[in-house]
Amino acid sequence: MFLLGNKGHNMAEFPTLVLVCKRPMLGFGKQRLAASLGVEMAQQVAAALLNCALEDARSWDGPVVIAPSSEADVAWATTLLPQTQFPVRVQPQVVGNLGQRLNALDVELRHKGMETLVFIGSDAPGLAKADYAVVRDALQCHDTVLMPALDGGIVLMASGCPWPSLTVLPWSSGQLGAALAGCCRGAGQSVATLYEGFDVDELADLTRSAIIMADDLRPARRALYQLTVHIMAMREGNEAF
Repeated sequence: MFLLGNKGHNMAEFPTLVLVCKRPMLGFGKQRLAASLGVEMAQQVAAALLNCALEDARSWDGPVVIAPSSEADVAWATTLLPQTQFPVRVQPQVVGNLGQRLNALDVELRHKGMETLVFIGSDAPGLAKADYAVVRDALQCHDTVLMPALDGGIVLMASGCPWPSLTVLPWSSGQLGAALAGCCRGAGQSVATLYEGFDVDELADLTRSAIIMADDLRPARRALYQLTVHIMAMREGNEAF
């Protein structure tokens, strides 16, 4: 694991934000968006979404871990957050399904002394400082905090306890949120399930994001909004012929 930034903080004092991400590349990731928009536009959207997650990481009051999808992307990941108040670590994911990768990350990071971990992906631009504050507050009286997605998935998952085995959960399905909550309760953890957020997997999700973020002034969100408006205008223009 690679450590960047300020080394003077005790990481056990603060929750750690873990950004689980893929490097935006042509034909890699966001396949459902690519089916609607083409691989080049899907890559642009993926990059804009990742910038929103990095915007959150940059303002996080605590340590940050960037977890790229493979060892090959470590050098790229080290360039994403060059200046932060707290330490930034890069911990590549292992091979396996998402549950296996999250379990491996969890074990490794807790072994490094990070006691409370807040996992996010790179496709939830609706998250705001107020949401993270709610998560932090909920972690004071619950072992695990989950923010479900509108489609039944998960937007954010946080815990002060090691995650139980996540290998057999129905990842990328509308049953994930309920299954994850049940898995954690089955392991004896107290679970707080928050209000629903949203992530961007399909074109309809991207359109919804434009409506939700129309007044969001954060720079990365403005860029995503403008890209989305551009995409919608192009599609409307094409459909007119």
